[in-house]
Amino acid sequence: MSKRIITAALTGSIHTPSMSPYLPVTPEQLINEAVAVYNAGGAVAHIHVRDPETGMPNADQNLYREIATEVKKQCDIVLCFTTGGKLGEPVENRVSVASNLEPELTSLNAGSLNFALFHITNSVEEWKYDWEKPYLEGTEDFIFPNTFKTMRQYIEIMNTHGAKPELEIYDTGMINNVAFLIDKGIIKKPVYLQFVLGILGGIPATIENLIFLLETARKQIGDFEFSVCAAGKEQFPMCTASLLMGGHARVGLEDNLYLEKGVLAKSSAEQVTKLIRIAKEFGIEPATPDNARKILNLKGLDKVNY
Repeated sequence: MSKRIITAALTGSIHTPSMSPYLPVTPEQLINEAVAVYNAGGAVAHIHVRDPETGMPNADQNLYREIATEVKKQCDIVLCFTTGGKLGEPVENRVSVASNLEPELTSLNAGSLNFALFHITNSVEEWKYDWEKPYLEGTEDFIFPNTFKTMRQYIEIMNTHGAKPELEIYDTGMINNVAFLIDKGIIKKPVYLQFVLGILGGIPATIENLIFLLETARKQIGDFEFSVCAAGKEQFPMCTASLLMGGHARVGLEDNLYLEKGVLAKSSAEQVTKLIRIAKEFGIEPATPDNARKILNLKGLDKVNY
């Protein structure tokens, strides 16, 4: 069996500092996390940034550059930069990282959806920062916008700067969107799909739904590389299923704060270690960063702008 890419999404824009003392927010913490993921056997680190003082998600280009530059000095892990940013970030800010850093890999959300987090506020007893509760509650009336126009504009920028899009698929209709953009010559094959399961507003995280997504994508797109991530407690079951189905997998504190029931993960690297242990039980070996570059046809670390 071929090697599988293990990605770790380090911090994201969903969880807030009050939910876990281990959620990385400062550049130093995110740098250390990325290197720890590499040392644990991860091939890709998915990067969001936050205000170092409050932990609020943002799209500060200086923070992206600081993290990217220092991680590159310490290891050759592939860095995948978000173009989602924080919820509500102006769309023109979200894609700036692709042109500024010219990375190997960037996320591209393949459609709009109700991205709802308001229901998780009940699980927090005490808030550390004033912004956290309103930020989450506001998602009851929030649409995460990714229109055909902005998708086209993002992909054109990514293509110009040699960044491969990691296509985030939250629901079935987004496969249709990707197939349309391929047909119009906007997205170039081969493509890399990241199935994001379990977000309220997207498709639930079940084996049946993953099989349905894969079959739909095969009929509409043909050959592709795919990875799976899932929110909360479904993270490890769905990631394991992806590996057994021939795909790659993403763990990390962006998606799930726990290592097992009732036990907070102290880092994304702990989750990487656990998933690699599970993978090896089935004879599946983790890809190195260079393996990942070959699998995904990335341009190489020597061609980034950081």
